Amino acid sequence: MSATRTRTTKNSRWKTVVARLRRGLNVKAADESRFRRQDLYNGDNEPQPTIEEIRAWSESFEKLMMCSSGRKAFRDFLKLEFSEENILFWLACEDLKAENSPAVIEEKARIIYEDYISILSPKEVSLDSRVREIINRNMVDPSPHTFDEAQTQIYTLMHRDSYPRFLSSGIYKRLAQLNNNGNSGSSRKESTT
Repeated sequence: MSATRTRTTKNSRWKTVVARLRRGLNVKAADESRFRRQDLYNGDNEPQPTIEEIRAWSESFEKLMMCSSGRKAFRDFLKLEFSEENILFWLACEDLKAENSPAVIEEKARIIYEDYISILSPKEVSLDSRVREIINRNMVDPSPHTFDEAQTQIYTLMHRDSYPRFLSSGIYKRLAQLNNNGNSGSSRKESTT
């Protein structure tokens, strides 16, 4: 009898976790589209980067992250590595820092927490326990800087771990090659006219 009761309790706990995850996934889809509409990330409307911009991406991670087309290329790479949540979290934190309304700050902070910090989230970012504790304290009264420590930790992770692989990836090399071919063709046309 107690084994049946234990199994029933475990099943009901599992159903509760699954229900929370499903609710979280519905919220995430809406939130991601909101972040995509921001000027931080223009997607397909973004003009083709110049060869100078692409070369600058290899000079420093900061230059890559400052360029919207660089962030897009890096995000495409992170999707392939199944770590897109890192840049999505970073972008969400940037969006939060630009907010002034206390009510909107509180709502966006809650969404960021549920999407990227909660252990129930499928997009949970990898943070150490010290940073998680800071976030938990900050969530009592959220501000635009609630996630600063976590954002710095994820930025450092992307810089040290993913960025070197991005520079040697096919995505980066193809983009540099396509752009280089396009620029060399336009230079020839300009010199003949």
